[in-house]
Amino acid sequence: MTEAKPYAIPKQVVWDAYKKVKANRGAAGVDGQSLVDFEKDLKGSLYKLWNRMSSGSYFPPPVRLVEIPKGNAGQTRPLGIPTVSDRIAQMVVKLMLEPQVEPHFHEDS
Repeated sequence: MTEAKPYAIPKQVVWDAYKKVKANRGAAGVDGQSLVDFEKDLKGSLYKLWNRMSSGSYFPPPVRLVEIPKGNAGQTRPLGIPTVSDRIAQMVVKLMLEPQVEPHFHEDS
């Protein structure tokens, strides 16, 4: 193996993903960790996430299930709320893949 990490994920992309997730706010996931809690050790938390994603050892945690109202009939639908770190990981993937695959989609897609 010639590289230290099998996946080339720039740390700047993880930082950019964090800023986007922070701007979107959102509730805590199944681990109960809010964005404020995540930021208590921001540098360490982001490094840990980057390290796991870059090494291929990142596995997403379970998602918190919340029932939200659906229409006026009193029905609900399930909504999955990922953890803060998983939302950042998903945003990293989006930021890395979207520029590569978007040009292949039809303009009306």
